[in-house]
Amino acid sequence: MNNIRRDASRHFRNNKKAYLKIKIEELETNSKINKVRDLYRGINDFMKGYQPRTTRVKDEKGDLVADPPQYYGEVEELFLQLLNVNEINDIRQTEIHTVEPLVPQPSAFEVELAIEKLKNYKSPGSDQIPAELIKAGGGTICCEIHKLISIWN
Repeated sequence: MNNIRRDASRHFRNNKKAYLKIKIEELETNSKINKVRDLYRGINDFMKGYQPRTTRVKDEKGDLVADPPQYYGEVEELFLQLLNVNEINDIRQTEIHTVEPLVPQPSAFEVELAIEKLKNYKSPGSDQIPAELIKAGGGTICCEIHKLISIWN
C-alpha cells in the first residue's frame, strides 16, 4: 500500500513540475513578445496553482477504471449509449408539444400605464419616436400600440 502511495505521490509531483515548467515558459514567451493579455491570464492561472487531475471513470459495476485502454472503451460505450437515438420511422407518430406563453397578454390599461410612465425629454430609441409624441397621441396611440404588442391572439 505504501508503494502505491509513493508512486502516486511521485507521479503527481512529476506532473506538477512539468506543469509549472510549461507555465513559466509560456509566461516568459508572452512577456518577450508583448502579449499582455495572455501574460496576465497566465499569471492568474499560475497563482491558482497546480490542480491534479486524473482520468478515471466508473464501469457498469461501479468500479473505478484506471487502465487507459479500458478507460477509453468505457467512455466510448457511454457516448454510444447517450448519442445513439432510435430513429423514428413515422413522423406522424411523434407528438407535437406546444409552448404556453410565460407572460400573459397585456391589457390596454397596462399599455396606457406604461405610456404614462415614459419620461419626457429623453433621447428616442431606434424607432426615433420621442416619448412626448407617444404621450400626445392619447387613446388612439394606446390602442394601436396594444394591437401591435398583442401577438398572443
